[in-house]
Amino acid sequence: MNAFPSQRPEKRLRIATATLGGCFGCHMSLLDIDERILELAKIADFDRSPFTDIKHCGPSDIGLIEGGVTNSENVHVLREFRANCRTLIAVGACAINGGLPAQRNPIDIGDLLREVYCERVDENPQIPSDPELPLLLDKVYPIHEIVRVDYAIPGCPPSADALWKFLTDLIGGRTPRLDYAHFRFD
Repeated sequence: MNAFPSQRPEKRLRIATATLGGCFGCHMSLLDIDERILELAKIADFDRSPFTDIKHCGPSDIGLIEGGVTNSENVHVLREFRANCRTLIAVGACAINGGLPAQRNPIDIGDLLREVYCERVDENPQIPSDPELPLLLDKVYPIHEIVRVDYAIPGCPPSADALWKFLTDLIGGRTPRLDYAHFRFD
């Protein structure tokens, strides 16, 4: 059974994805939609995603973004992504509320770096300071504190079925709704 309307849109949809500070588990759930990705590929092209090697997002209809905002590079990627996505969807606990990376939030970032890089190292203790490394933010931020978010798909990670249901609702012109059975926090 086709999950999308039999009437194909005049213009193919463009879907992009991005990962900020997280584990990539939400992208793994997207890949876990398995053969249904072929149905999606009939009506959509993928911009920045695990299916392409595109590093910057072009204009897209739907943007799926996972991970919390942990450093200056994440802020840059998130703002560029938001500017290029007509509809932005926060995917997973890290994007929605900071998730596990936000466990560092109560700790002063200087104290955290000293403990990890100086107090737990036997030889040559020093905090990395290479100019190529993005600067850590004072805490991990959920993406809605940096940019406007249109929708959120909860879970850690959300299941492939939850992502599929949400996308088919959205693309089919229905208000995306997830039943409690779709929620997963592993």
